[in-house]
Amino acid sequence: MDDELLDQIVSGLNQLVAWVAGGAMVFGGVVPYIPQYRDIRRTQNAEGFSTYVCLVLLVANILRILFRFGRYFDTLLLWQSIIMIATMLIMLNLCTNVRMTTELSTKRRSFIATEGKDEELRVPKRLFLDFDWNYFWSWSHFLDYVQCVVAFTLVAAYITYILLDSAVFVETLGFLAVFTEAMLGTPQLYCNYQNKSTEGMSIKMVLMWTSGDTFKTGYFLLTQAPVQFWTCGLLQVVVDITILFQVYYYSRYPQKPLSHTVSHTTSAKAL
Repeated sequence: MDDELLDQIVSGLNQLVAWVAGGAMVFGGVVPYIPQYRDIRRTQNAEGFSTYVCLVLLVANILRILFRFGRYFDTLLLWQSIIMIATMLIMLNLCTNVRMTTELSTKRRSFIATEGKDEELRVPKRLFLDFDWNYFWSWSHFLDYVQCVVAFTLVAAYITYILLDSAVFVETLGFLAVFTEAMLGTPQLYCNYQNKSTEGMSIKMVLMWTSGDTFKTGYFLLTQAPVQFWTCGLLQVVVDITILFQVYYYSRYPQKPLSHTVSHTTSAKAL
């Protein structure tokens, strides 16, 4: 009787651990963006965050979902991708609104300073349907980002449907999905380098990236996920650690930051 009770307790604990680990996998990737989201809302400044991080994660998770049609993997990873896509769209919506508000405020100050009465106060619109590469991923409205994501999804889904029977294509698709995600931190890395500062970037976000990516890579190894998953997971951890080194370096050896105008132009990646 005691042995049966002990077995039930152990089984219950194992199930609880599995639920916690599953929940961490599904929602753990979203948690790092909560402090960054709050910082942007509080300061009304999105200069220090690269929106190209959103692009990287959107592309990576769309490709991962398509990869599942060719090669099955854990359902938890599928839900993780769906929730991450929704999170990145929310981040993009906030960053776009803040950026447009900032540009309008700057325009208004310039308008008042010049005392122009005949000049129309407006911010030039940059639209996805203009197909102007100079303004790629720096559009004026959130709807333009949605249009881009939908267009990419439809094209990628069509190509996947046509080539789904090709094992080489499926494996390549899986590699592209996880490799793109492994490059998640590189836009932020480049943005920090351009600004010569990590100001405006949530350090909590990067710390959570590092811990989450370490946990995720371990999960891939323990569940014997496809080799592409854990290999690129290790690469992602290396990028995270490099960003943390930037935090240390720029705080220890502060350098003169570039102007916001130059920073935003040369690094449209600011998430």
